[in-house]
Amino acid sequence: MRVLVLGAGFGGLELSTRLSDEFGDELDVVLIDQGEGFVFGFSKLDVMFGRTPPSAVLHPYRDLAKPGLRFVQTIIRSIDPAAKRVTTDAGAFEADIVVVALGADLDPSATPGLVEGGHEFYTVPGAFALREVLAGFDGGQVIVGVTSTPFKCPPAPSETALLMHDYLTERGIRDRSDISLVMPFGVPIPPSPAASEAVLVAFAEREINWCPERLVSGLDPDRNVVMLSGGAEMPYDLFLGVPVHRVPAVVGESGLAVDGWVPVNPQTLETAFSDVYAVGDVTSVGTPKAGVFAEGQASVVAEQIIARLHGRSAPAPYDGHGMCYLEFGRDLVARVDVTFLSGETPVGDFEGPSLALAADKGEFGSSRIQRWFDRTWTGGTHSVI
Repeated sequence: MRVLVLGAGFGGLELSTRLSDEFGDELDVVLIDQGEGFVFGFSKLDVMFGRTPPSAVLHPYRDLAKPGLRFVQTIIRSIDPAAKRVTTDAGAFEADIVVVALGADLDPSATPGLVEGGHEFYTVPGAFALREVLAGFDGGQVIVGVTSTPFKCPPAPSETALLMHDYLTERGIRDRSDISLVMPFGVPIPPSPAASEAVLVAFAEREINWCPERLVSGLDPDRNVVMLSGGAEMPYDLFLGVPVHRVPAVVGESGLAVDGWVPVNPQTLETAFSDVYAVGDVTSVGTPKAGVFAEGQASVVAEQIIARLHGRSAPAPYDGHGMCYLEFGRDLVARVDVTFLSGETPVGDFEGPSLALAADKGEFGSSRIQRWFDRTWTGGTHSVI
């Protein structure tokens, strides 16, 4: 039997690892991704703010060496979910089970003026390029802004604003800089009132301007202004944007997506097509678009495949639970535990910020690299997206 896993992010890596651990060479698992390696979201900020070099945070897929698992680096050209057939630049692949874990594509060009007059920090190339941009910044009006919803890792813009404060302070240019955060939400972390309150207190202490319930509709580089939904404008010298998120084109063309994302059974992650699952950012399952939720969903799909092949009863359904580390700057990290159940109001608990949770976050990163790549890594000790 062959399981075809499309996408090697949190979801794809977790699913492939679980199946390899369970079946070894008895199951043919093919993992496809066009990238050369995996980069944690939190590592993008570490590189961007000069805390670590890019080479220290890339985990090459060529290092994957698990029984029964084959990694193929190639571009996916088409997906036929009815036939469970995928066409790529490396040839066609047919499978008994397909799991789509291709995440969300980011489209900076969808926001007028962003490519010409601003910077995005959600892609790996964008965040890494900002390392030199920030090093050359001499102070002024800094705006961190969200251009559309939904977007990955909702706490990340708040973290970026807090880390920007630390960065400019360390460089001695905070006193001639202003930092503003434009967000579509009424509070920074809607599922957790306690986390939102703590973030707003941190903003006030650091004199970070909080601009809620607005989106960035465009930039005018000639006038150096950010245009907001509703018609307001803000002057800027440095703009860091969260770009428009879209379902990958190859998924949209496959017939899997409805209203922009892939609908799934919220308990099993099954799509409308038999033996085709979808996990993570590509879905409309109702959880935030974040790696920890993709990992949890992948675990549920793995357990279903394992139960099926062993002839066992169905495993527990997906519980919508996820945990997010929240960087407060000053080497302090908090944690939000939240559960999203279909049709119910999300419930979240908040802990921290503290130095102990910073160490806990480091362990989170190193444990995943140990499990997925079978090697030691100690680079997960700073900020998180």
